[in-house]
Amino acid sequence: MTKFKPTDAEIEILHILWEKGPASVRDINDILNGRREVGYTTTLKLMQIMNEKGLLKRDTAARTHIYKAVAKELDTKNNLISDFVNMAFQGSSMDLVMQALGNSTSSPEELNELKSLIAKLENKE
Repeated sequence: MTKFKPTDAEIEILHILWEKGPASVRDINDILNGRREVGYTTTLKLMQIMNEKGLLKRDTAARTHIYKAVAKELDTKNNLISDFVNMAFQGSSMDLVMQALGNSTSSPEELNELKSLIAKLENKE
């Protein structure tokens, strides 16, 4: 994983590339514009910066440059959550989970998944 921590706008672009796969600036900009108005040059500049940071890789073989995510989804999420837990919850994953569960309603399916995860973690010990 790159040493650069992605910004919120960069994470949004990464999510699109993780889901869609390699894409042009126009493709990404069209998807972003489905959510809110974003200028093409803004998207282009942001993706160029992400390329410089090592978050994306640009393929210049064709006339239309194609970008792909270099930052791996799981690694990026793990790094972001680790930073967040350390900053907001003083390193306590339990406090994060308790806060998250207390602030929303979990479906029976989600609770079953959580129970299954706890059981797996207990079996590892």
